[in-house]
Amino acid sequence: MKNISLLAILLVATLSFTSCREKTEKEKLVEEMKEEGAVIDEKIDDDGNYKIKMESDSKEVKIKEDADGDTKIKVDN
Repeated sequence: MKNISLLAILLVATLSFTSCREKTEKEKLVEEMKEEGAVIDEKIDDDGNYKIKMESDSKEVKIKEDADGDTKIKVDN
């Protein structure tokens, strides 16, 4: 019984910490474009660079993230 109550406390604590985290600009754009029904194309090359291109009727967004974690975002309306 103690294990279940401890697990429940840990679950509540984890949910409260993760729900307080603010979304990054990248996460907000991806979520926004998904809501608009955008066509999404994701690629990861051999060097570990990540690229995502999202295109809707009104907007085009390109996000490039290199292996070091540096992110570049380009938004065209």
